Amino acid sequence: MSRMTALLPLLLLSTAAIAHDHEFGHDRGQAASAPAATPAPQRSAAERNAIVTAPLPEDQAAMKAHVMFLASDAMAGREAGTRDYDIAAQYVAAQFYAAGLRPGGDEGGYLQKVPLVAYNVADKGSALWTPAGGQPQELVFGEDFVPSPVPDKRESSVSAPVVFVGYGIDAAQYGLTDYKGVDVRGKIVAFVPGTPEGLDGEARAFFGSAGNKASLAAARGAVGAIQIDMPRAGGRQRPFSALTRYYNAPRVTWANPDGTAHAMTPTTPVLGTLSQAGAAKLFGKGWEAVMKAAAAPKPAYKPLMAKGSMTVAAKTSFKPMDSSNIIGLIPGSDPKLKDEVVVLSAHLDHIGTNEGGDGDRINNGALDNAIGIASLIEEAKRFKAAPPPKRTVMFLAVTAEEKGLVGSDYFANHPTVPLKSIVADVNLDMPILTYKFEDMVVFGADRSTLGPIVRKAVGAMGLPVSPDPMPEEGIFVRSDHFRFVQKGIPSVFLWPGQKGPGKAAVEDFMSHRYHRVGDEIDQGIDWSQGPRFVSVNYAIAREIADAPERPVWNKGDYFGTLYKGPMAAK
Repeated sequence: MSRMTALLPLLLLSTAAIAHDHEFGHDRGQAASAPAATPAPQRSAAERNAIVTAPLPEDQAAMKAHVMFLASDAMAGREAGTRDYDIAAQYVAAQFYAAGLRPGGDEGGYLQKVPLVAYNVADKGSALWTPAGGQPQELVFGEDFVPSPVPDKRESSVSAPVVFVGYGIDAAQYGLTDYKGVDVRGKIVAFVPGTPEGLDGEARAFFGSAGNKASLAAARGAVGAIQIDMPRAGGRQRPFSALTRYYNAPRVTWANPDGTAHAMTPTTPVLGTLSQAGAAKLFGKGWEAVMKAAAAPKPAYKPLMAKGSMTVAAKTSFKPMDSSNIIGLIPGSDPKLKDEVVVLSAHLDHIGTNEGGDGDRINNGALDNAIGIASLIEEAKRFKAAPPPKRTVMFLAVTAEEKGLVGSDYFANHPTVPLKSIVADVNLDMPILTYKFEDMVVFGADRSTLGPIVRKAVGAMGLPVSPDPMPEEGIFVRSDHFRFVQKGIPSVFLWPGQKGPGKAAVEDFMSHRYHRVGDEIDQGIDWSQGPRFVSVNYAIAREIADAPERPVWNKGDYFGTLYKGPMAAK
């Protein structure tokens, strides 16, 4: 039986609720019309509370049905940019319609088109080093230098002096001041990978990113950035030539109108990677001091200016691959607050299928993140069954999270409501519901006034809020909510906690099923926990939606001060 033949019964079931609506199916199958207004049922306070605190047995069946469809083999892993993902997106749009949400996407429909683009280095490029008073020297591909694609340029060339800035981090709050006393305006900055020892997981994950280091360099006027390959911990070192095996592997982001790729730092592209031999050619004897510092248990680097200039040229190729976010709305009811928006987000995509090999090759993504999408749909039903929230609530299912938080980044840069109207994002990503959870973990809660709101809502459900059980993972900066943080919007990310059986269950999932074919519906999911998880999410979102004041960043919080916005920390 073909995959499409096997899929037809499920599609018929998922679209039955909208079969009567002839307008469903224009451009890419969007629903053009909002559902007909239906008066909310009149319920007592006790009945409304029961909707949240005592979900019915059929709620379990509803959640399982969503996951059965989205994580089925027929969806082939829901990889962004594929027809499999597009079918999954239509399913979510149908469910938003059935739940009574207003369309919040393009052209009156539920889908927001996201113009994804894959880009990669089109050739080996060239890199020249010209020492002061000397002749240009070619930096040899695969020995001295490996280029990186420049996202927003089909052809690029950067020529400038080079200055070494250690780890390339400037964050006094964390005691990191690599740019102190260094003028990098008009220069290419060179930095080593990673971060110093002693940082918490969030700081390591954030500052260890070459892209974020380039952003810090861009803010200081640099015109380019280069990473320098360095010995790994314990003295292990892969051959630099190994980089040539995948230097031109495609990367994915969203496209500019001209078909090139969005660049986070258009003025300061990451140009490539220097080997230690290449760095020695640039920095001469000064590089010996850098290598000596690198060998220390806690390296402390000093800035170093190369005597000369470097020229890097490259070509980049682009391949479009369209996808969609899915957006539904419940309008706010309060005359003063209805124009403010609380976003509830979850990613729909997963990582598709493995190449080659025998046996199961489909990464079904049941917990990552079909069950998060199922939670989003069921939470929408809770909101529709209850009295209207004071603020507008947006339900946002995004594409290409697995490609680097791309769909949420596109939405944050092309919001379908005014960006300043968004007061918070509550993100649902990969809740591990294979055990009866006894607590909740809310990443980012202590960074803003969302913290007290979260504790009040979770406490009302009879659950404590526990501290981050995996601080070394830096989870706060690794999912879609962080794209809202980068726009200055307070955000949180929810997980069941690890009290009782939770620790063993999470470790088992992360070790044996995360981003593997074993993340399937038959992995022992405890479906009774799905409605409980939805109840907690609903309680938090409801508290934010009805609060008299919008959340603000805590005074002095690093991310609140780094990313400016209407709720920026002072």
